[in-house]
Amino acid sequence: MKKVYELELRELDGFVKDVLSEFSGGVIVLRGDLAAGKTTLVKEFAKQLDCSEEVTSPTFSLQQCYGEKIFHYDIYNHGLEHFISLGMLEELEKDGLHFIEWGDEALIELLESVGIDVMSIDINKISDKAREYSVCIH
Repeated sequence: MKKVYELELRELDGFVKDVLSEFSGGVIVLRGDLAAGKTTLVKEFAKQLDCSEEVTSPTFSLQQCYGEKIFHYDIYNHGLEHFISLGMLEELEKDGLHFIEWGDEALIELLESVGIDVMSIDINKISDKAREYSVCIH
């Protein structure tokens, strides 16, 4: 089931609260163009989960961890096969929320096949201050 939200960025806190009420553990695949707001969304999740650490894009490091329950990955530069070859699928079994930027349908199918709960959020930039979020729990 897909839900679509059209929000101004200042409304992200309520959106994230709604998402967390439905999905509190597993993998959230974030998709959207460059500068759509994928990392901004992860920052709001971290804030809602009482994480005081600075959230940054893991574009060049592949993975960032915030506390013991928030994990943030970016597979843009290396792709899914590299992610798997590094043994990162095992990381996704850790308790908490795992955010993967630039995931695709192949990743979602793989995660489902091994029994990992998956949500996808597609982000479409409407304007500098507004986004459309399409949310699907797989």
